[in-house]
Amino acid sequence: MPPLTLLPFEKPIADLQAKLEELRALSAKGEVDVDAEAGLMEKKIQAMRQKIYGDLSPWQKVQVARHPQRPYTRDYLEALVPDFTELHGDRLYGDDRAIQGGLGTLGGRRVLILGTQKGRDTRTNLECNFGCPRPEGYRKALRLMRLAARFGVPIVTLIDTPGAFPGLESEERHVAEAIAVNLREMFTFPVPIVVTVIGEGGSGGALGIGVGDRILILEHAYYSVISPEGCAAILWKDRAFADRASEALKLTAQDLHQAGLVDEILPEPLGGAHQDPPAMARRLGEAIGRHLDELSRLSGDELLAGRYEKFRAMGVYAEEAAPAETAPPEDADAPPAEPAD
Repeated sequence: MPPLTLLPFEKPIADLQAKLEELRALSAKGEVDVDAEAGLMEKKIQAMRQKIYGDLSPWQKVQVARHPQRPYTRDYLEALVPDFTELHGDRLYGDDRAIQGGLGTLGGRRVLILGTQKGRDTRTNLECNFGCPRPEGYRKALRLMRLAARFGVPIVTLIDTPGAFPGLESEERHVAEAIAVNLREMFTFPVPIVVTVIGEGGSGGALGIGVGDRILILEHAYYSVISPEGCAAILWKDRAFADRASEALKLTAQDLHQAGLVDEILPEPLGGAHQDPPAMARRLGEAIGRHLDELSRLSGDELLAGRYEKFRAMGVYAEEAAPAETAPPEDADAPPAEPAD
């Protein structure tokens, strides 16, 4: 596995790691025994990582969510669904590799699992369109979810996309309509649906497979109506203000949980999911399985009613009533008012 890429705010960790490598190089040459010093340095690195990740800003969390070595949908499929059988195509136009899905067994449960997929290099990014689905991707997802609903199979979706592809060909094939139909139809499937935001949750592109009975999110993932850069370009006319936009959008997992938009935050290994993908996969599989077990006890009608109420309640807030205005007290020494004619 290649060395992990360090993010800009992790420079203090990079400096300590460079010193650690120097110590190990000396030890390898047999010039000096540095085991004790190396152990102390490793503890310092761990403490520094805990300090940094204990106080991340919203923009820093966005950077972690976009880490190039963060586990993607296929990584979780390989770890959690060993018998995964991928299904292709929307039966209307083509097969969009930005959304991949199929049938398999997750923790002993037969499920339909699908999600948005990014690439690791130029070739795979082009193949997956940098994780930005086209209309045929959403229509493929809809075809697979309808198949699952017909046979009573629970649906699991994994979200990691900066947004739907906004290019000319996408608009020509009606991407907005494809997303809208998915939103409508996902409210009608009488089977359990568990949604997890594993990285980026960008705008309607994420919501197109985001309607579910349970909405989970990884600790350093984000879910937002628009990307920070897009918001900054609109509000400040400059994408350089993305850090301020991140704060204003309230897009972190913690903000979303406080607002009641997600049901559970899944803790990540210290430093992000990319630091220990197998551990993150186990934690994700356990959480999805637990929620599927709870939802499987409900009837189809109960699932549909609960899903409807869940989304209808989003965005509801209470305003404190303004204090009633009271008339100023009358001056006891003032002469009585003249009677009206």
